[in-house]
Amino acid sequence: MNSKIKKISSYFLIAIVLVTTLIAILEIWGLGLGIDKVFKKLIESLIVVFCSSAVVLFVFAVVLKEKE
Repeated sequence: MNSKIKKISSYFLIAIVLVTTLIAILEIWGLGLGIDKVFKKLIESLIVVFCSSAVVLFVFAVVLKEKE
């Protein structure tokens, strides 16, 4: 039972992280897009994706770790 609650809560946390990442990337790119700001927005997007993937990796490694 405890393992099932752990899995459900960790998948919920991962879903929240992914939704937050999507909202952040959409906010970074916005509607007013000048060609000179594309590189800056690309770097910001990569940083957001990197941070969210680090959180997801942490959840998989620590919370969802199966006992061997």
